[in-house]
Amino acid sequence: MRRGPAPRTRRRLPEPAGRRGRRLQGLRHPERLPAHGRSRRPAGGGPRAAGRPRSLWSDAWQDLRRNPVFLVSALIIVFLVVISLWPSLIASGNPLKCDLARAQQGAGPGHPFGYDGQGCDVYTRTVHGARTSVSVGVCATLGVALLGSVLGALAGFFGGLWDSVLSRITDVFFAIPVVLGGLVLLSVVTSNSVWPVIGFIVLLGWPQISRIARGAVITAKQNDYVQAARALGASNSRILLRHIAPNAVAPVIVVATIALGTYIALEATLSYLGVGLKPPSVSWGIDISAASPYIRNAPHALLWPSGALAITVLAFIMLGDAVRDALDPKLR
Repeated sequence: MRRGPAPRTRRRLPEPAGRRGRRLQGLRHPERLPAHGRSRRPAGGGPRAAGRPRSLWSDAWQDLRRNPVFLVSALIIVFLVVISLWPSLIASGNPLKCDLARAQQGAGPGHPFGYDGQGCDVYTRTVHGARTSVSVGVCATLGVALLGSVLGALAGFFGGLWDSVLSRITDVFFAIPVVLGGLVLLSVVTSNSVWPVIGFIVLLGWPQISRIARGAVITAKQNDYVQAARALGASNSRILLRHIAPNAVAPVIVVATIALGTYIALEATLSYLGVGLKPPSVSWGIDISAASPYIRNAPHALLWPSGALAITVLAFIMLGDAVRDALDPKLR
């Protein structure tokens, strides 16, 4: 009896060694792949499983978290806000309590910044002066951003006569020198509160934000999604608030953040000239003005409030630059 051919045995290839071998072995036997090498998919699917792209604000936040300039400036600003709200945490003294017997004295125990020309503790006045500067800068920025954004958005959206009239009014306000306007308008004010200074800054500061908002709205309203919303019968208010405003607010935020530091410096300048805040208010500009005549005998009284003002303004400008770089798609 003739036997058939012997069954052909399957030849086994030698196992490759090394990293490439382990990778090939994992391809032949997927169950041998380590847990971290397998592709995981969230249970139940969902938007993340489909790979939904992130928004502009999400990308900007990711960039800001990795930006050391933003982190440093944010820490400084948080510290300034904390001591503005609770100055007694680091300065327990009274900023209005002065002793002429200690006038122009240098640093001593419990008084690291020394005394000014009136015998007041420079450290305590520097800490308490942060409240005035930060409150003026924040309130003025909010007022300028709100007024300028509303007027600029309306001018850019409707155009026509409204745009022409607002543009001419903006040109008139741009022609007014800020310091000269402050000398004229605030010289007749006798109040010691911060509100006249805030009102003056809002009065002369809104044209810049208005022009930025107008340009952003004009650019945003030409996009296809705005035309589609208009074709579907959406009202002007809905188009402006739901479709244009979220896409045009980024330039306004950047300019307002940088301008906040400028407004703090403007308040100090007006207080230095004697038309801003007036004693007994505590302000860095008032302290700088009071210490100027004693710059040779007591330079420390001028150095510390000037340094605090410079660091504060620089922190807000650095924050604005970081936000601008994060929100500008051209810089990615």
